[in-house]
Amino acid sequence: MGWAHIALVLLVCMEITSTAGSSYNVSTDELALLAIKNRITSDPNNLLLNNWTQATPFCSWYGVVCGTRHTMRVTSLRLLSAGLSGTIAKEIGNLSFLHFLEFGNNSFQGDVPEEIGLLRRLRHLSLQYNNLTGTIPQSFCSLGRLQTIRSLGQ
Repeated sequence: MGWAHIALVLLVCMEITSTAGSSYNVSTDELALLAIKNRITSDPNNLLLNNWTQATPFCSWYGVVCGTRHTMRVTSLRLLSAGLSGTIAKEIGNLSFLHFLEFGNNSFQGDVPEEIGLLRRLRHLSLQYNNLTGTIPQSFCSLGRLQTIRSLGQ
């Protein structure tokens, strides 16, 4: 992990600590999104760097849509063709209200996290045209609501 990543992690930890005593509540979904951001090694268009900050409500972050009924829960994460590189954080499994996950046409590498199998509400999964390796995790068998999966074309 490079110095820039270490500095970013420390900065996020300091922000979380400094807001702990205030009325601001860091949600599970926000922490998961920040973990996803921290695994990004290249963001050439600064889509996440400039937008995914705690100064902005996470439901208005680029590619993030929150629910209408559960307004502080992420229901859609769409980062298609964003030019992103890195690995997919296992914390993605904490986005328990997620219906749509679209990471296609980027440069993500490494294994597909088993934790995606925890997303019981997931209906659409797009991971195609990345540099992902390994097999489709066995945990995907638990995705009973999944209607569309796009994972070929690596």
